[in-house]
Amino acid sequence: MEQEPRQFTNQGQLAPVMTVGNWIVTMLLLIIPIVNIILLIVWAASSGENPNKKNWAIAQLIFMAIGVVLWLVLASTMIGLMSSLAGM
Repeated sequence: MEQEPRQFTNQGQLAPVMTVGNWIVTMLLLIIPIVNIILLIVWAASSGENPNKKNWAIAQLIFMAIGVVLWLVLASTMIGLMSSLAGM
């Protein structure tokens, strides 16, 4: 019993496949500081962008936000620990 492959479409159109070359260029652009955050925001907010890259950019921004929050918690904990040890 074979199933027909499902086609995930956006308003009836298939999203083009991102080639390995496209992903390599994308990754190389994200190496550049500050530019990486700007590009991720542009790709995540763009309606004309490839939906695969758009969803990936949104996921990257979420992970960046989680990383910043964890870093702030760790930094504040370390500062509190150091100040309590210095006050002894």
